Amino acid sequence: MAESEVDLESEQYEKHREAGEILAQVREEAADRVEVGVSHLEVAEWAEDRIRELGGQPAFPVNISVDEEAAHATPSIDDETTFGEEMINLDIGVHVDGWLADTAVTVDLSGNPELAEASEQALEAALDIVEPGVDTGEIGAEIEDVIDGYGYNPVVNLTGHGLGHWEQHTSPNIPNRAVSQGTTLEVGDVVAIEPFATDGGGKVSEGASEEIFSLQREGTVRNRQAREALEQITEEFRTLPFATRWLETDRPEMALRRLKRNDIVHGYPVLKEDDGYLVSQKEHTIIVTEDGCEVTTS
Repeated sequence: MAESEVDLESEQYEKHREAGEILAQVREEAADRVEVGVSHLEVAEWAEDRIRELGGQPAFPVNISVDEEAAHATPSIDDETTFGEEMINLDIGVHVDGWLADTAVTVDLSGNPELAEASEQALEAALDIVEPGVDTGEIGAEIEDVIDGYGYNPVVNLTGHGLGHWEQHTSPNIPNRAVSQGTTLEVGDVVAIEPFATDGGGKVSEGASEEIFSLQREGTVRNRQAREALEQITEEFRTLPFATRWLETDRPEMALRRLKRNDIVHGYPVLKEDDGYLVSQKEHTIIVTEDGCEVTTS
């Protein structure tokens, strides 16, 4: 987008800002609720309801990642899991009419505050160098440098990303390490920068569990539950990710299995480090401005 064409006061940017404002409030309030013994489901549903109460919609299910988990973990329908003395990452998204904001924070109940601080300081360092013309590879180098300085590794196969209209992940990718060929940021870009730090090797892999899905293509199914689920997905969530527990049909797991078998939806397996390691995360959404950036989720 050429600089002259970008009106940062236009309606779409105002909606990005509104989503960010709601999200910043919900992130702080949800983080305060994370305590040993509290239920994951209770925190996730409270945060999702609070987003709606404040005038937004969840852009994706609240992610509650524990210890070695890095992303795509959300409670199941009857989840009874409670928080223990663990490292908890809360990753939350809001949209207003499809315009998004995305943020994350680590709540450390595990006694490893430096690991949480590493991702937080890496994000601060990244935000300091954002301006039009900066290469995303430089942002990655800054993130990697800070996390290395703490004696940890960045998670190299997870990246920050652009935020589109009804699209949670668009270009450009914002790497969490130095790369030689990145993308140049321009005025008007809306991106989520999200450093992940770990005391593990720095690569996540897919676990077996899958509670988050999104629409892959339009299609038809004969089964009643699958049809009802598909109707809700296309009308309410469109292309944004949703949780099994959001579906209003009876037997939603079966409905999703059928939709998945027909390649109509696809799932997001939980992404995790090796067992026994910890992952921290910190994320803000920004709008690139003429002289730097505006953080919409602070």
